[in-house]
Amino acid sequence: MGVLNVTPDSFSDGGEFFCTDTAVERGIQIAVEGAEIIDVGGESTRPGAEPISTKAELRRVIPVIEKLHNKTDILISIDTSKSEVAAAALDAGASIINDVTAGRGDAKMLSLAATRKAGLVLMHMQGEPGTMQENPRYKDVVAEVADFFRQQYAGAIECGVDPMRLAFDPGIGFGKTLEHNLSLLRDLERLRVHNRPLVAGVSRKSFLGKLIGSDEMRGRLASTVAFTSILYGRGANVLRVHDVKENVAALRITEAVLS
Repeated sequence: MGVLNVTPDSFSDGGEFFCTDTAVERGIQIAVEGAEIIDVGGESTRPGAEPISTKAELRRVIPVIEKLHNKTDILISIDTSKSEVAAAALDAGASIINDVTAGRGDAKMLSLAATRKAGLVLMHMQGEPGTMQENPRYKDVVAEVADFFRQQYAGAIECGVDPMRLAFDPGIGFGKTLEHNLSLLRDLERLRVHNRPLVAGVSRKSFLGKLIGSDEMRGRLASTVAFTSILYGRGANVLRVHDVKENVAALRITEAVLS
């Protein structure tokens, strides 16, 4: 899953693809580099991020999705917690909803996914982007995230979502310390619910900088590639990354060894 942030303030590439035409060009490049899904987001969820209006989010993402849908056959996901944005994105050509609130941010989201037969990624987040990193606490982070997945699975099924269209993301860096992140990544398979796919997103995240002792964004590429191989070997089904070419190469090497 290649990340396409159509935002001015994302932590890793804010503003780089904010223009519609530039974003579409990057999306096509993501497809050429080997991604199987383009994840289009119009609202930053970095720590401390301020929410934006539905109107602003629609203005950012819908033209990009429409043009990508017309120019490529790649699957498109919409990274949003607003059902109105998700519905418009599905109309424009997206087929997957990637919701960082796991359906808790908008009461209509699960029903929308069910009615439209969309793929649905439900992510765990403690708190909300503006405050999630202030003081995250867990007694057992792996057990608590797994319990959360089971609860959201049951809620989605109750709303009519096809279980075969569900996937789960532990939300690395979303209301977690470095130790929480490493525990979840180490015990990834314990998070699997009803044999549904696991999505892992560690690309360019700040905890990588802590591990390698560098705050430079470019220094996080090698760390991301290393985690891509490790997580694929530990059962991750979808790897959400910014640097598609390098991570696809890592996956091909890992697959060759494991097979």
